[in-house]
Amino acid sequence: MKLATLLGLVAVATVVPASLAHAANLDGRSFQGVFLERGKTSGDADTLIFKDGRFRSSACDKYGYSDAAYKTSAEGDTVRFEAETQSAKYGKLLWNGVVRGGKLDATVMMMQPGKEPKENWVVAGEKK
Repeated sequence: MKLATLLGLVAVATVVPASLAHAANLDGRSFQGVFLERGKTSGDADTLIFKDGRFRSSACDKYGYSDAAYKTSAEGDTVRFEAETQSAKYGKLLWNGVVRGGKLDATVMMMQPGKEPKENWVVAGEKK
């Protein structure tokens, strides 16, 4: 096989379709919704922000939670994300979410030393 042909095949194999690359990249997107403790019917207004490779929840700001790096994976039109935010006073939040179209659904586990984990949910729509 000629070197030019081999290099061409390698280049084609490493190109990600534009639609998939955009879907996996949540950076620059934000979602407005509500942060709910499991079993509750109302909660705190929340804006989830993905910016510069970092994730932030506005509802968690008042509890001292930091922003954090996030990871994504994509399958079809679904993007999954994970993040771990920290608060000196309240411990850590483990975020696992799914974005499909303009809708975000996430489970947020609150982990505090010496306490049982608490499950929370976030449901949100993309802010345009």
